[in-house]
Amino acid sequence: MPDIFDIKNIFFAIWGYEMSHLEFWATISGALAVWLSVKENVWSWILGLVNVVLASIMFYQIQLYPDMFLQGFFFVTNIIGFWWWKFPKIENANQKNELRITKLKPKTSAILTFGGLIATYLMGTFSKNLHEIFPNLFSLPSAFPYVDSFTTVMSIIATFMLMKKKVEAWWMWLVIDIISTYMYFAKDVKLYSILYFIFCIIAVFGALEWTRKWKQGR
Repeated sequence: MPDIFDIKNIFFAIWGYEMSHLEFWATISGALAVWLSVKENVWSWILGLVNVVLASIMFYQIQLYPDMFLQGFFFVTNIIGFWWWKFPKIENANQKNELRITKLKPKTSAILTFGGLIATYLMGTFSKNLHEIFPNLFSLPSAFPYVDSFTTVMSIIATFMLMKKKVEAWWMWLVIDIISTYMYFAKDVKLYSILYFIFCIIAVFGALEWTRKWKQGR
């Protein structure tokens, strides 16, 4: 029986591009989870659990190691995010008794950005040398160690913002998604690259939608 978790196990081909089962289902689950997030649907976090498992397996096989490690973080935060959205404190609840949308203070935004850049440098340096530190686990060098580390670190920050329903989360996701679109295209997982291009559009929509709801106090 073919291994559906093998990036070389082809599901179908379109316009000369061979699509693996792994990339296809990771893409579909990821797209649905993000769209549900825009709509403030708490089940986005549960579907996200499926996505992170599939994505982590894919990233390992295409040597995007920081992205692979990031999925472990996402697995935990998807569980926490579901709980925070579904069962907020009374003072943070909206009309549906779910977490209310808010905005970050400028000082907090500056601290998060500066801290993210420092963490990017540290993780990038570590990722760059992974194949030498752990040659039995990582036989090939990390692809785009610093760029991949930037999207990884900022994704962590953006996820916490999303868990707290901060409007700024979507603008940060936009920056991450633009960079990721290029990175995945360069690593020849083109459907995932297209997915992240779509994420760029969704991020803009999410930012505008959440800003509107924030102004309405929802």
